[in-house]
Amino acid sequence: MIGYIKGIVSGFPKDACFLETGGIGYRIFISERTRSLLHIGEEARLLTYMAVREDAILLYGFPEQDEYDLFLILISVSKIGPKVAIGILSSMTPDAFVRAIVSRNVTALTKLPGIGKKTAERLVVELKDKVANLEMEGVSMDGEDIAAADSGLIGQASLALSGLGYSSEEVLPLLKKLAPDHPALSDLIGAVLREFGKAQG
Repeated sequence: MIGYIKGIVSGFPKDACFLETGGIGYRIFISERTRSLLHIGEEARLLTYMAVREDAILLYGFPEQDEYDLFLILISVSKIGPKVAIGILSSMTPDAFVRAIVSRNVTALTKLPGIGKKTAERLVVELKDKVANLEMEGVSMDGEDIAAADSGLIGQASLALSGLGYSSEEVLPLLKKLAPDHPALSDLIGAVLREFGKAQG
């Protein structure tokens, strides 16, 4: 098995990239998140998973270990193949997915491509123990953060913000601070986004 490929990004065919090294251009299937990190003409290093089928041998690539580890966990679930797993990684960051599993947020999971309610429920059942062993940036798997992320208004706001790319490490302190003055979900999310805007400005 090929562990990783390091080379020059030479193109973006559908759902994939070409990574050229040693005169060979490898077609590597990637998530939309990974694609946003790559640029034609620049060097990249992708961890790879080789899927062997009767009619094809396909490579899937990941820029970081956490995305690769989550991909392996996803394809261990019945009826979740590499294509669906890549679709999930395109639609939700690894830490957001872990939070959705830990908090049993079936609603958030059903918004992912190829995931219906029954599949979402199966993901929660089959993956809760497995994702607990992952070390994701911004995901605390013990105590206070899980309790906060799984509780009412703060939990809903945290999951909504995770869909915008913010980690629990970033948003939970602000959510705890602002929630008493913003009892409505939309107001609380707006207040947090304004705080981030101030910090960036």
